[in-house]
Amino acid sequence: MHFVRPQPYERIVPPVLPRRRELVYVSGACELACAAALMLPRTRRLAGLASAGLLVAILPANVQMAADLMRSRKSTPVKIASLVRLPLQWPMIRTGWRAYRSPR
Repeated sequence: MHFVRPQPYERIVPPVLPRRRELVYVSGACELACAAALMLPRTRRLAGLASAGLLVAILPANVQMAADLMRSRKSTPVKIASLVRLPLQWPMIRTGWRAYRSPR
């Protein structure tokens, strides 16, 4: 969605960071690159570390997005979905870290 509808992501980029749209595209590309690299045994460890780091880095933005949705006029299911996805970040971070820590 970073490339299809970047506007919601742009709103949660901290205001001190310039070029919001470009940062949204870069983060989306990083997510795709990490996912692809996790599939290859040769790059899995590095991709696990990069994935864990990326997920930690974007966690505050995901919290901000959920907070913004809670204050919005969006439907209740949308608000619930935004809250439910937050705790799912932790298993994904842990999975990336485990991929990094596992032997080849």
